[in-house]
Formats: sequence, C-alpha cells, structure tokens
Amino acid sequence: MSLPAVQEGRLHLVTDPKLRGISSLSHCFGARTTRPSRIIPRAAQRKNTTKLQPKQASTGKRSGQVEIDEIPFFDRFHNSITGFPFPLGPFLQRRTIRKQVDKGRLWLFEQEQTLGGSNVTTVIRMTVLKLNSGNLWVHAPVAPTRECVRLVKELGLPVEFIVLPTFAYEHKIFLGPFARAFPDAKVWIAPRQWSWPLPLPVQFFGIFPTGGTITEDDQELPWSDEIEHKIFISAIGGASAGVGPYVEVVFLHKQSKTLIVTDAVVCVPPSPPQVVRTANLLEAGSPLPGLIRGLSSLDDDRGFKDKFLDGQMEQPAESEEAQVQLGWKRMALQILYFVPGNLLNPELSFRALSERLVVSPVLQTLVYSKNPEGARQWVDKVTSDWSFKRVIPAHFDAPVAAGPKDFRQAFQFLWDIKDNVPTQASSVEAQQQQNLLARLFSRKPQEPFRPPASDMRALNGLESVLTKAGVFSK
Repeated sequence: MSLPAVQEGRLHLVTDPKLRGISSLSHCFGARTTRPSRIIPRAAQRKNTTKLQPKQASTGKRSGQVEIDEIPFFDRFHNSITGFPFPLGPFLQRRTIRKQVDKGRLWLFEQEQTLGGSNVTTVIRMTVLKLNSGNLWVHAPVAPTRECVRLVKELGLPVEFIVLPTFAYEHKIFLGPFARAFPDAKVWIAPRQWSWPLPLPVQFFGIFPTGGTITEDDQELPWSDEIEHKIFISAIGGASAGVGPYVEVVFLHKQSKTLIVTDAVVCVPPSPPQVVRTANLLEAGSPLPGLIRGLSSLDDDRGFKDKFLDGQMEQPAESEEAQVQLGWKRMALQILYFVPGNLLNPELSFRALSERLVVSPVLQTLVYSKNPEGARQWVDKVTSDWSFKRVIPAHFDAPVAAGPKDFRQAFQFLWDIKDNVPTQASSVEAQQQQNLLARLFSRKPQEPFRPPASDMRALNGLESVLTKAGVFSK
C-alpha cells in the first residue's frame, strides 16, 4: 500500500467539494512549511459538562447544534488555508464552544477541525486555567476568531501565559495568531520544534517564545507551584528523512488533580461532540460510493471489483439520527485508523474502543512503538509521581474521569512489546464484547484495548511504506 493510497482512504468520504476533515498524520510529521466520559456513566458526564455550556439558539437539529451559517460570518472567520500536504479545515469559519469544568477555575474551548476536502471532523480543544494570581494560563490555543477571543475575554481575567505543548502542526499553527490577540501574555513552547520539508525556525510560523522553552522535567517555571509538567520526546526516524522527534509536554494541575495532555491519550464518546456540524455527520453517514465500498471493506475477502459493483452492500440509514450516529462512528474510526477494516458496518470496531481511555492506534504504531523503552519510562513517571482523577485531552471527549491506573492501562501495549505479547487483537468481536460488558455494569474495562488486526491493515501498510522510505529505522 502506498502513502497516496492511504491518503485517499482517509479522504474517502468526500462526496461534495466542501472543505472538511482532520490531519492525524500531522502528529507524526510536525509543522508543514506552507484528538467526563467512562470510564463513568454518560448521565454523570452530562451533569458535569453540558449543564455549564452557554445557551445556544434552537435550530430543530440535534441538541445544542448551531450551524455555521446562523452566526455572523466574521465572528467565526479564520483563514486556515495552510498545512502542506494536509491542509487543516474548516478554511474560513470555526465555531467555538466554551465549557466550564470547575466554576471560576477551569474552562474548555472547543472548535471543529477537519482535513481540507473531507467531511471527517474531530474536536480540537484549548484548556484555560485560572492561576492563584487571578490570571489565565492557556494550553494549546485554538483559532482566535472574534467569537473565541470574546469568550476568553468574557472571563474577565488577563491572559498571562500561552503554552504550546507539542510540535504538532495542527496546534502550532494557531499559536502566533492567538498570541497576537493577547499581546501581553508570555509565550512558552515545547522543546525540539521542527518543520518539514524545510527546516524553518518557529519565528517563520509567527511564534515568538517571549517566555521561553520548556526543556526539562524539573525546570522551574512561573507556574510550577500550581502546575507541574513532564516531557516525552521520541525520535520518529532518521535525520536523513528530515523528520524530527515526536514531542509532547503533559501537565498536572495539582489543585484540581487534572492531567492535561495534547495527543497522548483520547476517549471517544458514543455520540458526536456538540461542535461537529450535523451536515458533516449526515454526509459521512450516507451510503458510500462504489469506489469507497471497494477500498474500505478490508475485512471482506471478496475482490475489489465484486465489492465495487455490489450496490446491495449498504442500505440508507433508517432515520436522520441513525445516519448522524453512523457518520460519527465512521469519522472516529477514520481519525484513529486512517482506513479501518469496515466502514460499511463500523459498529463492532467503534464499540471496541469507545468510552475508554486509549492511545490512538496511529500514535501507538508510528510513535510509541518506535521507542517503547523511553515511552515506558515516561508513563511510569506520570503514573507514579502524580495523583490525578481526570484527564483532559486536546481531542475527542473531555474531561475524562480517569486516574493513573487508567492511563497506565492505555499504554499496556508498551509492556506487551517487552514481553512479546501480541499488541493487536485477532478479533474485533472479542474486543467489543469485553468493552460492552464493562459498560453494562458501569465498570471500567479490566483488559487493555488492543486494536483489531482487521482495522490495522492500512496503518500497518503505511508503517511499512514509511520504513522503506527511511522515515523509520528498520
């Protein structure tokens, strides 16, 4: 399988020319030059989060959904036509939702993020904390639209620090514009920033670290009395390929016992996030074209021609709500696997990984498995040094009710590698049954998540291609 084929597979739900989607590969290839739930019952999660969201206008669509054309254009305008070779959408407008997690102390700002030309959408999230000084600490800034800036300023507190916790382009691209919207704030960035295919300085992207660079775990930072940090750095491949390391700084807010991460772990909710547009979900849940049927049914042993011509493989959803749910399941699996084993009937694969803390199969395969010893040491430090009761990732659901044990279980594959235990499940049915039984009894899954082999075929193929190209060491 070639890389272009994988790219085509990720964009396969493109049935109209609207510019939508997400770039998971940007986790692995950095900046270009141009991701609570249960783990806890859903009812409890809604009590902890949605009741604090600002009121939205009624639209007659799914609950809380406000479509993009119902808001003044320039309130949500942000020019995002950048990001070779994975331009990040939406290109012109981004809706922002503010959620209060801890009253007067902790807020989440969520926007949708797509891959240009696709309807595949996920959440990108900025976390804002009130420090004891009364000023704000901003983690992983999102697009500073008029709406977003207004929602921040409505908190009535000055922004003192803006933190870029990663090398990844999808987060890096917003730092410069956001810092310009709050010029008095000090900017701090994660170490070892890099770009590809040209090695350009961060200033080229409008990033000026006026505060400094976070370089060591024990580095004394202006907020260290309240927020601690740990750094994970792992070389992705050889320097000859021009690819720098994967870098992520995770933070612990000690007072609220909250672990704040960027891409390290995610939790996929059973229903689509509020910020994802209904139009995208309906499009993703529509019957697939013949070409896509042939490419996306990897667990169907028939040949491409037979699947391409089989118009009876898929019937339209019974209702609009069912179509929305189907669209969300397809989106989530594409984001996490690029080309999952069965997009026609994604239910089993979706149940296997949803509503639990997991490491994205993309990062598991292309990042952490390339440096398992270093990753194990980092996970051990996070889980042994820190006590936390919830996790806030930058994608999918948040906050997630999870502690050190859950975080360690999400990375079990690192110890499976050490013990020569298979890191992939032979059957998707076994994975989804184990997760389903846990949810029925409102318990956390006792066994770690292992991606089904049928869903990993395309991703394994991509890994092989990148290894042959010299991006990864053999």
